[in-house]
Parts: sequence; C-alpha cells; structure tokens
Amino acid sequence: MDSNIPQAFQEELTCLICLNYLVDPITIGCGHSFCRPCLYLSWEEAEAPAKCPTCREESSQQTHFKTSILLKNMVSYVRRASLCQFLSSEEHLCGTHKETKMIFCEEDKNLLCWTCSKSQEHETHKHSSIEGAAEDYREKLLKQMNSLWEKNQEIKRNLNEERSIIRIWNYYVTLRSVMIRFAYTQMNPYIHEEENQQVERLRKEGKKILQKLKKNEATMIQKRKHLREIYEELMNMCHKPDVEMLQDLGDILTRSESAQLCMPQPVRPELNAGPITGLIDRLSRCRVEISFSNEICNHNSMLFDDLRRLKATGGHQEVTVNSQRYNNFASRGTQVFTSGEYYWELDVGDSCSWALGVCRDPWIRKNGPLIESEEAFLFVCVKEDNHDSFFTTAPVLCQYIQKPLGRVGVFLDFNIGSLSFFNVATSSLMWSFPPGSFNFPLRPFFFTSGA
Repeated sequence: MDSNIPQAFQEELTCLICLNYLVDPITIGCGHSFCRPCLYLSWEEAEAPAKCPTCREESSQQTHFKTSILLKNMVSYVRRASLCQFLSSEEHLCGTHKETKMIFCEEDKNLLCWTCSKSQEHETHKHSSIEGAAEDYREKLLKQMNSLWEKNQEIKRNLNEERSIIRIWNYYVTLRSVMIRFAYTQMNPYIHEEENQQVERLRKEGKKILQKLKKNEATMIQKRKHLREIYEELMNMCHKPDVEMLQDLGDILTRSESAQLCMPQPVRPELNAGPITGLIDRLSRCRVEISFSNEICNHNSMLFDDLRRLKATGGHQEVTVNSQRYNNFASRGTQVFTSGEYYWELDVGDSCSWALGVCRDPWIRKNGPLIESEEAFLFVCVKEDNHDSFFTTAPVLCQYIQKPLGRVGVFLDFNIGSLSFFNVATSSLMWSFPPGSFNFPLRPFFFTSGA
C-alpha cells in the first residue's frame, strides 16, 4: 500500500479475494467489487449457485459483467501516484546522470533516464514512458486473459460433452445391438450369420470409439490445466507494481498466444450401420403413399420449442444446439393410423434441419412443444455450425449415426406399437422405438428447414 494515500481510500480499491489493487474491476449484484479474474476463478471452483465471496448473497449473473470504469480509473490514479513515489526515491536515480529514470526500453526491458535513452547504446530502441508502458502492457495482459478464459470455458463445455457421451456410450452401443437383432427378427429372421456379424462389428467399433473418447478427454484435461496455469500467471503479473511488472514480463504474452493454439475438439462419434439383406423388399410390401396437408408452422416461427438446451433423459446428457431461424415448413399427414403395418419414404436431402415420424392427432392440433412431447415419435436432424446432430424423441436421446443422404424410410407397426427409421440409400437401420411405445391413433409428421 502507498503511505501517501489514505488507508480507507486504498481499501475501497482493493479486491477482497486477492487483497491487491483491483484489476479489471467488476461489481456484482450485492454491490461488492472484485477483480474479474479473481471472481471467475473463485466461482469456477465453487458449487452452484454462485455466491458473493464476501457476503454470500447469491448472484443471478455469473458472466458478461461490465468493467467498472470509475473503479478502473481510480486504481490507475493510485498506481500512477505509487509509481511517482517509487521513481522519485534517490536509489532509483540514474547513477551516471543523476536523472530520474522515467523511460522504459522495450528492447532491454530496462528503466532509463532521458539522457541514457539518447545514447548510442539505446537510440535505435523503442522507448516509452514507464507510466504509458505499464498501462499498455497491463491492457495486453488483460486482453490475453479474456481470450484465455473464453478458451477455458470452450474446452470446459467440450469436456462436459465428451464425458456425457462416455457415460452413456456402452449403454448406447448395447441399445443399438438390441435394435439390430429386433430388426432382423422383423425383416429377415433367417440370416443369423449376417445378424451376428453386424452385432459383433458394432461391438468392436463401439469399443474403438470409446477408447478414442477417453484419450481425447485426457487431452482436454491436460490442455485445460495448461490454460489455467497461464491464466493465473497472467493474473499474478497484472497485480505486480508497474516497474516490477515491466521487468518481469519476459515471453509471457507469446506463451499465452501459443497456449491457445491447437485446441482439442470433441469427438463426434459415428457408428456405421451395415445393410440388412431383404430390407427394402420386406418394407415395400407395406408401402403406402402419404399425403400431407395443413401447414402448421410458418417461416417466422420456431417449431422446436427450445433446441438450445436439450436433455436426454436416458443418459442425463446435456446437449447444446445453436438454433437458427430458417424458412420452416411442418405439416401433418392426412391419414390417421390405428392398426396395421405401414411404410413410407421422405426425401430430406436438401434440408438444413428436419424431423419426421408420427404424432398423436390431438398434439398436432394444439401444436405444443415438439421436442419434449411424449406424443411425438420422431427422428430429428439439427444443423449446427459445421455439422449435423441427430436426436430421437419420447424421450430425447442423442443418436450417433451416419447422416442419411436422400430418402429416409419410416416403418410403422401399429400391431406391436413400434416405429422404425431406415437409411434407404444404405438399406440400414437408423433407430427403432421398442414394442409397446404407443397405443393411440397417430398421424405422419414432417418438418423441414431450409436456409
């Protein structure tokens, strides 16, 4: 603390977490102020909900705080006063010229007096005032910290996504094995060798993908640890007095930039589905032509109630989806099914996002939330930034399969209460709802979204 500045004034500009002058000060809802990096680190380690480290009041806002310009300017004033006091002491005068060292040499990271800065040794170097250099470098440090924190949060989200997949992966592979065996029982119960080969191939592929997921998880953990170490190093550097900070900078900014390169991305697993012999012939026996009418969604509305936050109840998996508003079209089939077997195909090749399947007739008339409805049995494709994500409803579950190109087949077996989806191009199973999934009248449903 500066002896020439009132103690009470200095305390008002002190972070209650690190007990240093505030760096990038922010004020939370209860009125207490902290360094942004100190508060972020404190809250990241604490259990939810976030609370003020001082008064323990819960905070509804946890990110996107605005810097307190008033506090920042006041801290800058105090730092300048401390710097002037530091530089005015006799021990920091230039030993050769007896002048105050007011200039910072960018090349040598040394403090110089005005005469030394004009000497032959330093005249070609870049110089600036110590005060100006300190403010400039502190801003550069803060900029790097903000960037590092964003990368840290990105990798945290990716890590959570990866762990969610790992938790349910064995269950998911087993579930698909059961579906494949059920499909063979329905479509062609006599080719047991092909059925066993498909299940064994799925088991091996699932094991290989799980190993890849775990390896990538370990890489993400290590990367996140490294990012945090650099972040804390930058934070500690910002808290140093101006002169000490300038002389200790070293290559920290360069190392910070390098640490943000080659960010590990989440594995997007994709299980291959082999063709089922005789599938199309079996389905064609039940083929019907479906006519659609009564558009229930225009281009200004979002059919999916909230695709930004989906929870797959089977594996308690949280999925983030960046929904966008496109030209949407959703319609219901004119037929109502109450018994029998039916098969139809729909072309989804040019759609950005789509959903198809069957829905209970009352739900279609009231046009309630699609994704969370227990009366809508759908296969859903959601276009994200640069890839497609797949889900099935009732309950919502992520699907890790190859994207179907062209036509998707829908097979409704009302006699046993089952619904299946097929990739027509590869003659393979995409998903099958188990028998007994429904016992009420159903209508075909189709949704497409184009740019």
